[in-house]
Amino acid sequence: MLRDRRARTAVTNEELFFDLIYAFAVTQLSHRLLEHLSFANAWQTLVLWFAVWLGWQYTCWVTNWFNPEHPRMRLMLFALMLVGLVMSATIPAAFAEAGLTFGICLAAIQVGRTIVVLASLPRGHALVPNFRRIMVWELIAASLWIAGGLSDGNLRLGLWITGVACEYAAPMLGFVVPGLGRSATSEWTIDGGHLAERNQLFVMIALGESILVTGASFSQAPHLDLPVTLAFVTAFTFSVAMWWIYFDTASHDGTRAIERHADPGKIGARFHYVHVALVAGIIVCAVGDELMLQHPDEHVDAAAASVLIGGPLLYLAGNAAYKRIVYGRLPLSHLVGVVLLLLLAPVAFFTDRLMIGALSTLVMIVVAVMQTLHPRKLPA
Repeated sequence: MLRDRRARTAVTNEELFFDLIYAFAVTQLSHRLLEHLSFANAWQTLVLWFAVWLGWQYTCWVTNWFNPEHPRMRLMLFALMLVGLVMSATIPAAFAEAGLTFGICLAAIQVGRTIVVLASLPRGHALVPNFRRIMVWELIAASLWIAGGLSDGNLRLGLWITGVACEYAAPMLGFVVPGLGRSATSEWTIDGGHLAERNQLFVMIALGESILVTGASFSQAPHLDLPVTLAFVTAFTFSVAMWWIYFDTASHDGTRAIERHADPGKIGARFHYVHVALVAGIIVCAVGDELMLQHPDEHVDAAAASVLIGGPLLYLAGNAAYKRIVYGRLPLSHLVGVVLLLLLAPVAFFTDRLMIGALSTLVMIVVAVMQTLHPRKLPA
């Protein structure tokens, strides 16, 4: 049932099938943000995204250790998919009438998966103490998810923020539990290449959402006039630039970096932390594309500016942090891009959505070109 570490761990069809649920979740999150462009909704959507990522992230680690093609693991993934589908369906109303359903689903995913793992590990296996500690943390977080679902308003938000903080802090603290000890990342005998590839595939899923948004918005436009056509070309070019910035060199080097690292468990955990911000940037950018395509000549207000400029900023910041892990230093190209986007912010309120979208796209192209002309090398 455990993966064979004598050969490189391959991503299986079961894992790719599992990811389809999260493609739906990404769509739900972007639509939720688009429908209510406010600070309160943006904050709630961010909390939901961090929660959704937890379900995928922890499952990714489990399928790194366990063979998803084994019948028990395959059935576990299918069960997680069913619960995850319900959870994703409740995202639009997670801070309204569907809060309890969302909380129960997330708790069931996190606790249920850990129960299956503990039941599947041979007695005395090195991973058993680690998953016992994980179970304690998951039970604490599950109580927060369910309590939040039973609450309302700011109390729900506060409990869920605490649940997110609990689950993200746990690996940093080695899942420390009094009486059960603490896990060391050196004990997490992972296949680094598999973990890097899984993150890369999720980035591709999120980029696919931006492409779908671009195509759907263009097809639904009442008039295919020049502004709409230019917005369509701009949105597509922006998606290509995002792909180029991430996949040109860093994705391959990221795989090699984690495979060569003396403590792949430690760097693998860092990968997950930066990718949650990176993919969040893609989700916000997809919302910006849809805003631009719906009304390209509309004046930019604070809400539109925060999406059209904030999305690229978040994406570049996530990529910069990722490349800091891979190469050991921040890339100059990304810092230049961040500065240019910040300079663009005051200009946004004096023009329309298409112009700001086009200028943001130009910034991303500059970053991609600088990165390509001055490629990084892995540290020796």
